[in-house]
Amino acid sequence: MKFFIYHTPELAPIDHTPDCAIAVDVLRATSTIATALASDAEAVQVFSSMEELIHVSDQWLPEKRLRAGERGGAKVEGCDLGNSPLDCTSDRVSGKRLFISTTNGTRCLERIQEAETVLTAALINREAVVNYLLKHRPETIWIVGSGWEGSFSLEDTVCAGAIVHQVSQRLQGEHSLAEIAGNDEVFGAVALYSQWQDNLLGLLHRATHGQRLLRLDCHEDLKYCAQTDVLDTLPIQKQPGVLIRNVES
Repeated sequence: MKFFIYHTPELAPIDHTPDCAIAVDVLRATSTIATALASDAEAVQVFSSMEELIHVSDQWLPEKRLRAGERGGAKVEGCDLGNSPLDCTSDRVSGKRLFISTTNGTRCLERIQEAETVLTAALINREAVVNYLLKHRPETIWIVGSGWEGSFSLEDTVCAGAIVHQVSQRLQGEHSLAEIAGNDEVFGAVALYSQWQDNLLGLLHRATHGQRLLRLDCHEDLKYCAQTDVLDTLPIQKQPGVLIRNVES
């Protein structure tokens, strides 16, 4: 396995695709996707455009769909949900397809959707991602952060570092971090996680987008998204733009 971390979708190479690509948007799209699937949503379908989301979701019965839209941290008018994972309770999403468009995370997924395997990761389902990687051992792995409007984000980088750190720990005696790191960003992300692993909520409070969410009174979202390994759910792409819960024996 060789890991490459890209802080934003724009930084990921465009001339080839990896064996496995992992989209990260801790605040909050990939946290919401994992939570929705853990709450028995039928699937999550992502869109960069709200107009396309409305067009496609119109083809579903209203009782079988939920529309989730977020721009600038706030819910899009006319949608059932915004982008809060705390809204994805079983009584609300079970058996339904969640159609979602967010400022950053869904754009990231669209960028990597042609990879052989596409996963989504957040801090809350980090271990599920690591377990999959160690079982399948893809040769090349991209971890692509969503960032914030094209810029680096602390929360996505620390999540990428958390994934590689745990893989490295579990490969001790087999491969070193230097052997599985494909670019310099890997070392930086692991160092960030190593420094902040005992205070991830504190880091999220310092992140630009975290501060934005605090101004929107999303304190509980930050607390939830700062947790590690609380869901055993692994979202995996079934077809371009459509994520389901990975089920393996």
